[in-house]
Amino acid sequence: MTLKLENKVAAVTGAASGIGLECARAMLEEGATVVLIDRASDKLKTLCETLGDKALPLSLDLLDSEQVASMLPRILEMAGQLDIFHANAGAYIGGPAAEGDPDQWDKVLNLNINAAFRTVQAVLPYMIKRKTGDVLFTSSVAGVIPVVWEPIYTASKFAVQAFMHATRRQVSEHGIRMGAVLPGPVVTALLDDWPKEKMEEALANGSLMQPREVAEAVLFMLTRPRNVVIRDLVILPNSVDL
Repeated sequence: MTLKLENKVAAVTGAASGIGLECARAMLEEGATVVLIDRASDKLKTLCETLGDKALPLSLDLLDSEQVASMLPRILEMAGQLDIFHANAGAYIGGPAAEGDPDQWDKVLNLNINAAFRTVQAVLPYMIKRKTGDVLFTSSVAGVIPVVWEPIYTASKFAVQAFMHATRRQVSEHGIRMGAVLPGPVVTALLDDWPKEKMEEALANGSLMQPREVAEAVLFMLTRPRNVVIRDLVILPNSVDL
């Protein structure tokens, strides 16, 4: 059986858990070498030991600009090339804007927007020089439909969508594909601050997805013919009415 990502090298941020981990796992299963990027260094090391020789841990603080600047050279030193970059790391915050903590907003916005943009900018010149590459974002359905109980998170994902759409049109002539997977609610640590009643209701009515379901959508995006780009892929639980 031919592996769909054989001889490819991918890097995934926020790869120590949740969607990032499942995306890394799915790519490994299809033959890719995957650099798992996260600041949880001990957890990364343990995970990569269980995932196999093609799983390479890279401990990195995405909010440290110097560390982000070192990211691509470290990936190339570890894996020799880079074909796929998945800007997955992110944080969540909900609640009324009038009652929010702007300092907490800054942390979410810095990770979801600034860190995501910086990491992508760090790899684009390399991909432009090679005339090939895939760049993916983990966005959210909240990036296209404003969600009333999460204005800050929604704003961050609208920014991701705007950056991706504009940048994709700049780099497509260089053979680079850019796209975003936009899931609805997924069972990950990002939802830890959901109200207990809301979480229980969502689990009971089937309106939450599992990270693996998002990973399979990402794999679909990456394995289209090179002349085809999946620019936006919205994935929702069937019971969600949006």
